[in-house]
Amino acid sequence: MLSLNLPAFDTKIAVRDGKNVIFDVIRRRYVALTPEEWVRQHFVHFLLVHKGYPQALMANEVQVQLNGTKKRCDTVLYRRDLTARMIVEYKAPEIEITQKVFDQITRYNMVLKVDYLVVSNGLQHYCCHIDYEHNSYTFLQDIPEYQNL
Repeated sequence: MLSLNLPAFDTKIAVRDGKNVIFDVIRRRYVALTPEEWVRQHFVHFLLVHKGYPQALMANEVQVQLNGTKKRCDTVLYRRDLTARMIVEYKAPEIEITQKVFDQITRYNMVLKVDYLVVSNGLQHYCCHIDYEHNSYTFLQDIPEYQNL
């Protein structure tokens, strides 16, 4: 798989029914190894190991109900009271991060109302903090450490 702009880690890859799968530490099972999943596993590892995010407060493939349709957020970070705090949306490395991607994650946020939105294709990462009081948002230089959220 492609080298990403994220720290390498010891991935657990296997072959099941003739297809490559990768172990998802959040879901605690093997899942299909797609380019987007490759990005997700690297980014989750980055958040857990390098940014101090607690695994117990993270979930992958979180379903939300939006305008009568079911959508899935790639990763959601929760507060200790289990309200959503951050949504992370992943794209395959060859997918450019565009306004359309931000529109997608913003639609998910209409339901979850989180403080942080993160988008990554494994090569570029964007994080913005939502200020609901002033109805604005600010792009951050880096993905914040968990203790600084």
